Amino acid sequence: MIQELDTVILVKGRSDQGLVKGDMGAVAMVHDGGKAFEVEFVTLAGDTLGVLTLTADEVRPNTARDVPQVRVA
Repeated sequence: MIQELDTVILVKGRSDQGLVKGDMGAVAMVHDGGKAFEVEFVTLAGDTLGVLTLTADEVRPNTARDVPQVRVA
């Protein structure tokens, strides 16, 4: 179960926000028992790219087998 402060992976790109599938974000708030989440996406320098409300099917928990990706935002 995804909780506040967990790292999650975006499973559907959000081109309107400049985010792509695989981007990592941190859960700032859990809504309605885990049906939706406020997720903050940041650059490696700590600059916020966006804070989005995402449904449970748009993110997944990270796993020990995930490899971070690097791209220019």
